[in-house]
Amino acid sequence: MNKLIAYDPFADAGIDDLFRGFFKPVRTAAPSPVSIRMDVSETDKGYVVQAEIPGVRKEDIQVTIEGNQVTISAEVKRETEPKEGEQRRLRAERYYGSVYRSFTLPVDLDETASAARFENGVLELTLSKKAALAGRKLTIQ
Repeated sequence: MNKLIAYDPFADAGIDDLFRGFFKPVRTAAPSPVSIRMDVSETDKGYVVQAEIPGVRKEDIQVTIEGNQVTISAEVKRETEPKEGEQRRLRAERYYGSVYRSFTLPVDLDETASAARFENGVLELTLSKKAALAGRKLTIQ
């Protein structure tokens, strides 16, 4: 014959952990790097890229063009740490470190004719398409 066992829902460790969790302090993870958000539009002569990079000085931004690949990288630097006795930091969520974004376009770009401008946290790249080489006719021998 089977034994009957009384079930006690509060004896299970899961319920106990649930109620203990209400009184634990909330912990947040370290700030993660923010991706560079951008808009890319095409014109007859090239492309216009508008990339948001807030909190970065223009001296800390690098743009590299290799063929049809564009790489935007930036260094987000931490301001000076508060000295002993000045301030007590209660919460720090801002990201400090390196961010980058790389993308390819359908045609090769002319690095010499391209330009970059940074204003109010928005990097605007004017990328010129490389002129297509004229085909040449081969003579058959």
